[in-house]
Amino acid sequence: MADLARRYKVNANLVHKWKKELLERLREVFETSQTGGGESVDREAELLRKIGQLTLENDFLARGLDRIR
Repeated sequence: MADLARRYKVNANLVHKWKKELLERLREVFETSQTGGGESVDREAELLRKIGQLTLENDFLARGLDRIR
């Protein structure tokens, strides 16, 4: 923990506190991601659609720029 504290320039006590909290809540973190799937799946689908749209727009603009050069 001391190495992490030095590497990221934070207090060693804070790293210890974070580790303790993580170990206490680890099960909760993973259970939430499995049970709350409905909203996260919808959000993921929305983000993937947006990525696709932006990729198409970027490709279109890049081809147009190549024609101008």
